[in-house]
Amino acid sequence: MAFRFAVTAAVMAALITPAAAQNLPPMPAPVEPFASAVELIDPKTLRVCSDPASLPFSNDKLEGFENRIAELLAEKLGKGISYTWFPMATGFVRKTLGEHRCDVIIGYAQGDELVQNTNAYYRTAYAMVVKPGSGLEDVETLSDPRLKDKRIGLVAGTPPGTNVALNGLMGRVKPYQLMVDTRYTHVPQMMMEDLSKGDIDVAILWGPIAGYFAKIQDPPLKVIPLVKEASGPRMVYRITMGVRASDQNWKRDLNKLIRENQPEINKILADFGVPLLNEKDEAISVTQ
Repeated sequence: MAFRFAVTAAVMAALITPAAAQNLPPMPAPVEPFASAVELIDPKTLRVCSDPASLPFSNDKLEGFENRIAELLAEKLGKGISYTWFPMATGFVRKTLGEHRCDVIIGYAQGDELVQNTNAYYRTAYAMVVKPGSGLEDVETLSDPRLKDKRIGLVAGTPPGTNVALNGLMGRVKPYQLMVDTRYTHVPQMMMEDLSKGDIDVAILWGPIAGYFAKIQDPPLKVIPLVKEASGPRMVYRITMGVRASDQNWKRDLNKLIRENQPEINKILADFGVPLLNEKDEAISVTQ
């Protein structure tokens, strides 16, 4: 779901963009992806693998929170910064990180075997979004009986769909496409506008997307992370940075940067409305 994810294909957390790759730089001398023990990290430039059209995560205008985090890392490393743009779809890791065109994916779900994960730098969940004054502000789970007669916006093929079905709510669902070209179609924005207009009563989205688009509505909408679901697939994920399997020292460098700059990273995420969770699934409060 829009998800990217950044969110990633591993968690179906973002709307996947099937747009063509843009302006890939020349490929360096042939190297078998993940096969060499040599770390080919650019010493002067932070080379980022990123989606060119995936707000709130990233875009080629550098407006996303992953762009902001990349800028922070580059500053701390004393490096310049460059991007390899490629849609977050099938082949993303292979055509970017795997071909040594760039050295880090800023947002990647923990546990996906296509990359080596750093330590997680945030934890978040799929979320419901409702209008203030709707009487649904204190709903916490999809099993709440108050949802039985409500119109629910749901991105097709995402994990919350299982719980929607388990609770007998599928008959009231308005489906939104998962596979879209985000250069032309902005599903989260469409959902938020439908919610504001009353075409739907609840929108269910990947947390970073829900938080960002709910925050920019006028008036802002209420975001409820789905952390109390009793059954179905997991709703909560840890998000890391992704590097090549061979790049052990680079991973350690990034882990150190994450640890030393976690408050500033949290501030960036909070600025974009990302619902941040601790290990007890409690909201993390960030001073604005």
